[in-house]
Amino acid sequence: MTHQSFPPPPINPFERLHVYDGLMMNSKRWLLAHEYHRRRQNVHYQSLNQPGIVWGLGVRLIDPPAEAPAQFRDRRWVEIQPGIGIDVEGNLIIVDAAIDRKFRIATPAPLTGSLTVYLVVSYVDPYNPERQENSELLREWIRFDERTDPPEHNQVELCRIELQPGIVKLEKPSDVLFPNGNQLDFRYRMQAKARPEAVVKVAQMKQNEADYDNGRKKLSNKIEENLSYLIQSAAALYPSLQGETEIGKVSLQTPRSVTYYDLLYLADSQVVAFEEEEVETVRSYLRTGGIVLIDSPSYNEDFADIIINDIIKDELEIDLENWQEIKREHPLRSQPFLFGALPHIEGQQIELWSGCGVILVRGALSSAWGLDEEYLRDRNEIRTAQELGINILHFAWRRRQITQLMQ
Repeated sequence: MTHQSFPPPPINPFERLHVYDGLMMNSKRWLLAHEYHRRRQNVHYQSLNQPGIVWGLGVRLIDPPAEAPAQFRDRRWVEIQPGIGIDVEGNLIIVDAAIDRKFRIATPAPLTGSLTVYLVVSYVDPYNPERQENSELLREWIRFDERTDPPEHNQVELCRIELQPGIVKLEKPSDVLFPNGNQLDFRYRMQAKARPEAVVKVAQMKQNEADYDNGRKKLSNKIEENLSYLIQSAAALYPSLQGETEIGKVSLQTPRSVTYYDLLYLADSQVVAFEEEEVETVRSYLRTGGIVLIDSPSYNEDFADIIINDIIKDELEIDLENWQEIKREHPLRSQPFLFGALPHIEGQQIELWSGCGVILVRGALSSAWGLDEEYLRDRNEIRTAQELGINILHFAWRRRQITQLMQ
């Protein structure tokens, strides 16, 4: 997983206690005064950082505890190790050695296929106005849970397990980077760290189910894989920009499904088969500041002319500029990586046109974002293709951001 997008803090004004001479202090006012500072701290953390694990919070397999009933004495027991985490609101999650950290994975095994179970921890506010506490101190508490849906924003993932049919016997993975079914999987734990400057959201157009043969399905899966490689590379090559982990699948028949994304990837075969309703969806999407990336991996001149003249120029009423006409200071050329000439991939130079939110690429750029089938592609070729791809992602995010500021 490369990045999970977390919500910004809610836009709610702050109110604090009005203090004046003669003010009588009671528990309600005392809590109000302290809640103000606590909320400011949470909003500050949420504005600049993202949640995750600070230290520790490992998970180890254990034998059933002696006090467990006979029906629960199985190989489903784990123990969470001491450690510290922070949730999305900046609340500290402290798991110390003194508390009971044993936990049994109770989710039933699936009858067929597999079922992913997430082991999570969350912060629990100890204050309960309906329950009077005699102690002067209230411990801030935590809660362990298991769930079959991805963790909610206020939960921190400790590990996940892919349950298999049959009797569940949890195991340590023989290869921690490639765990199998019923084995502890730590690969998706998130570390607490600074929030990236930008999170770009990418989608591809769903294939028409009626035309979704095996060949097109493989092509769609390969495109999704290469887009994922590109987003993965952004975290390492340009950490200020990260991409949402999941590549969206949208239909241009439902315009609302597209508006969430900053960049919409379209294959050339999809563009030449546009219906009028889909063209209108693209027009509307471009007005929101989105970027449409049209990928034409072949060097077929006639195919490119159809896209440029019949679709982009006539239908969308957009005039494209070729790479040589694009300004020196244009983000595609300069942000964050500087490009003079376009790269050569598989022995041929990439061609690129851009205008009014539409980018047309001809050549094997997208295929070079990932691995080829024979693992023969040169590392420098992959890196150069990824850097140009990151420029496209950055341009998509920046254009969308500025456009949204005016709406």
